[in-house]
Amino acid sequence: MPGMTTTMPMLETYPQPIDVDRSALATAIDIIASCGQTCTACADACLGEEMVDRLATCIRLDLDCADVCAVTARMLARHTGANAAVIRAQLEACAAACRACADECTKHAAMHQHCRICAEMCRRAEQACRDLMSLSM
Repeated sequence: MPGMTTTMPMLETYPQPIDVDRSALATAIDIIASCGQTCTACADACLGEEMVDRLATCIRLDLDCADVCAVTARMLARHTGANAAVIRAQLEACAAACRACADECTKHAAMHQHCRICAEMCRRAEQACRDLMSLSM
């Protein structure tokens, strides 16, 4: 089914206790992973624009955010021997990357729909990181 992920079913099969609500964790993983994909698509769309030189900062931040989101989602999916301090630092880095990317994409949102969509997704992912950190990670 479109829109369905295996994140929650996989977390439900995890044999050991997880220190955070599994549903909240699954939601955060899915939002952060989706943000990474959105940022990648936005960077590619920016490269296709006529005035691409004006989008250089946006492209760089898109790609940085995409990389940070991908790593963050992968780290959140692993729990065996996870270090809470490292996870928290990664979530903070992800929130910062998402905020920076959203701020830059917002500058171009009126002219480029892909930047508007990306900015919205980055704001959702930043909030997902913050929400997860508030749940004692």
